[in-house]
Amino acid sequence: MKYVEFKTMIRKFKDNGDKTNWTYILIKSEVAEELNPGVKKTFRVRGTLDNVEIAQIALLPAGEGDFMLPLKAAMRKQLQKTAGATLKVKIAVEASKPPMDAELIQCLKDEPEAWEQFSTLAPSHQRYFSNWVASGKTDTTRAKRIANTITAMLRKWDYGQMIRSLKKDV
Repeated sequence: MKYVEFKTMIRKFKDNGDKTNWTYILIKSEVAEELNPGVKKTFRVRGTLDNVEIAQIALLPAGEGDFMLPLKAAMRKQLQKTAGATLKVKIAVEASKPPMDAELIQCLKDEPEAWEQFSTLAPSHQRYFSNWVASGKTDTTRAKRIANTITAMLRKWDYGQMIRSLKKDV
């Protein structure tokens, strides 16, 4: 695994559509090319930001070959830094795929038709459902999300269709 090391400044979007108020670091095109040659789409990295370990973090294309690494609130809290601060970065391309939610997979397998439909989805689309279930903070929320995912698979819906239908129900 080849790590790339550099220092950068933490940035924050002021007014930028859906990214307004995002805190992030910019990965310049030269660094991105050294890290993952020829890749212009989202990919995941692992490594450290200062002394905070990171894994399975997505680098998002930012144009001109540059990428951005969003710094979520939990990450910023660990770093104890805000926009304008300097950050020591050491990252490498993440070789492994993020794990799927085991409970979701087991429940889908208990419903063969739902499992069959889920299996036809692209891995990235499977992860939408898995991440949504895994992000539930309570067992009740996770159970509802698993049930909604199974229903969506039986109806042959994608993630977006399911989310839109849930918003109509509210």
